[in-house]
Amino acid sequence: MALATQQDVEVSMLRPLSETEMRYLSDLLERAERLLLARIPDLLDRVASGRPSPQLVADIEAEMVARVLRAPDNGIMRQEAEGNYSYSLNLQVASGLLDVLGKEWEALGSAELCFCRCVSTLL
Repeated sequence: MALATQQDVEVSMLRPLSETEMRYLSDLLERAERLLLARIPDLLDRVASGRPSPQLVADIEAEMVARVLRAPDNGIMRQEAEGNYSYSLNLQVASGLLDVLGKEWEALGSAELCFCRCVSTLL
């Protein structure tokens, strides 16, 4: 069961969730937690011992879900231009993907895994 709640996601979104968003909230939160556990299998044991705190994990899960919900058109469109007007998304805020940012992995104590993955990608 995900540690984040509806209230955590609403704080990340800075607004109440819509009815449509509420239909997907529980499943998205569960997916977010599964992604964290896939990389840090003992995460819940670590949380039980207080490192990291349950609220930090909840904050990260909520931000992961908020990035999905903030993305217009389900994150399909990244930028738009018409005449002198152009618009692009900040993908760290509204990617439309259920991703964990590097700084979030670091906060969870998984920085060494992130570093190894990033380096191996470059090689």
